[in-house]
Amino acid sequence: MTESRRPPAALRHLVSWQAGRVATIGARLTAQQMPLEARSDFAVLASLDEHGSLSQADLGRLLGLDRNNVNAIAVRLDADRLVTRTPDPEDRRRNIVTITAAGDARLRDLRERAAVVQRELLAGLTPAERDELVRLLDTVLANHPAQPA
Repeated sequence: MTESRRPPAALRHLVSWQAGRVATIGARLTAQQMPLEARSDFAVLASLDEHGSLSQADLGRLLGLDRNNVNAIAVRLDADRLVTRTPDPEDRRRNIVTITAAGDARLRDLRERAAVVQRELLAGLTPAERDELVRLLDTVLANHPAQPA
């Protein structure tokens, strides 16, 4: 395909088509910076950093993840000492997950890697356009249930 040829306007005017293409490009760029496991670490650690300690069930609901997946991630992060898991004093069947100092350090590294991806993905936009795109996408996503991260 030459530079002068682009996909048909009928596709380019569909936000769903554009978003899918951008997601594919973003996933490829992210894979270059973060292995798959690191992406789930980033989602969980960022959630704990922003919201404080959470139950594994709350993490699953927040991120749109299955409880078995959240458990596996939390167990791995706990083994790596990036989080602690303690029984919930109100319901000992539940675990409360808390980020540790090592988890904070890991999150800083993952944020730097994510920033590299964002700079490359959005290179054609001005900082103001990037902020506006994030704001608009946040509005769209706020009107739909959480999806797997």
